[in-house]
Amino acid sequence: MVKGAISLVAGLVLFHCWVAMAEAEHLRYKDSKQPLNTRIKDLIDRMTLEEKIGQMVQIERGVASAEVMNKYFIGSVLSGGGSVPKPKATAKDWVDMINEFQKGALSTRLGIPMIYGIDAVHGNNNVYNATIFPHNVGLGATRDPQLVKKIGEATALESRATGIPYVFAPSIAVCRDPRWGRCYESYSEDHKIVQAMTELIPGLQGDLPANWSNGVPYVVGNKKVAACAKHFVGDGGTTEGINEDNTVATRHELFSIHMQAYYNSITKVVLTIMVSYSSWNGEKMHSNRDLVTGFLKNTLHFRGFVISDWKGIDRITSPPHANYTFSIEAGVNAGIDMIMIPFNYTEFIDGLTLLVKKNVIPMSRIDDAVKRILRVKFVMGLFENPLADYSLADQIGSPEHRELAREAVRKSLVLLKNGENVDKPILPLPKKSSKILVAGSHADNLGYQCGGWTIQWQGQSGNNITTGTPILSAIKHAVDKETKVVYEENPSLDYVKFNDFSYAIVVVGETPYAETNGDSLNLTISGHGYETIDNVCSGVKCVVVLITGRPIVIQPYLEKIEGLVVAWLPGSEGSGVADVLFGDYGFTGKLPRTWFKTVDQLPMNVGDSHYDPLFPFGFGLTTEAYKATSEYLSLLNISFAIFGVFLGYLLLLHFFYFRCWHHIGIVICIFSMFGLFFSFNYYTY
Repeated sequence: MVKGAISLVAGLVLFHCWVAMAEAEHLRYKDSKQPLNTRIKDLIDRMTLEEKIGQMVQIERGVASAEVMNKYFIGSVLSGGGSVPKPKATAKDWVDMINEFQKGALSTRLGIPMIYGIDAVHGNNNVYNATIFPHNVGLGATRDPQLVKKIGEATALESRATGIPYVFAPSIAVCRDPRWGRCYESYSEDHKIVQAMTELIPGLQGDLPANWSNGVPYVVGNKKVAACAKHFVGDGGTTEGINEDNTVATRHELFSIHMQAYYNSITKVVLTIMVSYSSWNGEKMHSNRDLVTGFLKNTLHFRGFVISDWKGIDRITSPPHANYTFSIEAGVNAGIDMIMIPFNYTEFIDGLTLLVKKNVIPMSRIDDAVKRILRVKFVMGLFENPLADYSLADQIGSPEHRELAREAVRKSLVLLKNGENVDKPILPLPKKSSKILVAGSHADNLGYQCGGWTIQWQGQSGNNITTGTPILSAIKHAVDKETKVVYEENPSLDYVKFNDFSYAIVVVGETPYAETNGDSLNLTISGHGYETIDNVCSGVKCVVVLITGRPIVIQPYLEKIEGLVVAWLPGSEGSGVADVLFGDYGFTGKLPRTWFKTVDQLPMNVGDSHYDPLFPFGFGLTTEAYKATSEYLSLLNISFAIFGVFLGYLLLLHFFYFRCWHHIGIVICIFSMFGLFFSFNYYTY
């Protein structure tokens, strides 16, 4: 009896071990050696409807928790603009928060990791101390896709440093009207420049292997992030530039201008694409099945996932959320795979569940969405490495990234006017002067020079919003130590006239904004900007630096301005502006947008029949850097140094033997003196 009982227990143990081993063997989705499609199918086959719908849900971090992730099988979490763990949060604060959400996702029955997303549109711009790069309009002025790729690489590192593997960038909108509040998020009015700047994608995601299958998603390791091309499609072509409005265009116009960069993005295997709030000829893009499923997925063979914009499906109806059940049906059936809800997730989950059970939304559509989401998660390695660590914390605002941003600023500056004529340029400015004036609301304001989407969604004013170098500080550091720099935000004409300034630098422009808050029908400089230009430039020779996300009204003041520079929205590294103003580097930037004379001309883009710009697309004066001259002088000084050493020897020889009284000795002495002088000059340069 006892032996029989022991045998029975042993048999049961062996049986359970065999079952467990067999179960483990069949969990193919957890085996990284299995083919990608095998892993996806194995996991899909195990999932309930509830688990599938959970994967399609993206919620805001403010309503997320480990418990919510576990209970509703949430597939993704995001930070909205300005949504942070706490003010001035460190990399550790971010990693700890995100890992807490991730642990909730991993504690579910199938342990599917969530993916965390953020709007890193010019660096990891929600994060305190991160490097803030120039906004896209400035990068378009550089005409340098490889620079943009490097910015993508730096942004990926600074995002991963905070535990974030997914960024909503790049914006590949083609802004056709600067009255649009998101125009600074567009690289150019010319789709060819926008296409070239899709190099940000391999910067973010990594370069594809040489023989990689066309269209299959790919991310190079855990120092890269998933990118998101946005906003599909035509967001930059709305009537009068009204945000989220209607783009009136033929199919040919839509495809030849606004669709072009999506071809490049898909060729570079962008992992996700975000749908636009806007409409095309009256049809909301969030419900446009013909373009989202028919063209993007079926014709272009996009194999990543399609994500909605923030409350994007709500806006299918007017007013938004008026018929949410219809919005869910229209958005999901159009082909949207992941829904950025971002708050009322239970309403969405309940609504979608009911629509599937009633066969209003077919199960095949749900499976397509979930397969795409899982494909991205698998290729990113989230199943193998779901939790972030602190190993990349030193990448936040690193010196290398700040120097890259400074280079981007230098290359983005566009010189529109340089003196009255080519024979009398005002730029580059001399570093050594008795006293110079710096004026304007934007000269000493880091928040203004960074613009919107910086720490806060709408951006903000002040030098304490994050770390960086305001333009005023950069100017003070760049000039000679004997040069007195006086800052007066809005000086009177009398003040300017009676203070004997050598010259003035006026830094004015737009105050920060994002999206609809930036829509403008007048496109004017903010605050007392025009008054400052008038007062300063009437009293002393001046250079005006414009901090702006787009062309603005400047023609009435152009005659008074001796030097006019567009710095766009340069970001945290204001030293890049000073580098070029004072000639350490030359001006090389070219206008990525047409500069209008009056707003009545808008919309006006290169190639239009009524094209009559103040400054045409592609315009940009150039200057030579002092550096080139200095290098020449250094070579000259080296020659004199060598000559000086030789003549110095002769000097000593004649001093001891001829006492310099012989006429030949006198000549040698003189030349020796020059040689020693230039030798000293070289070594102290």
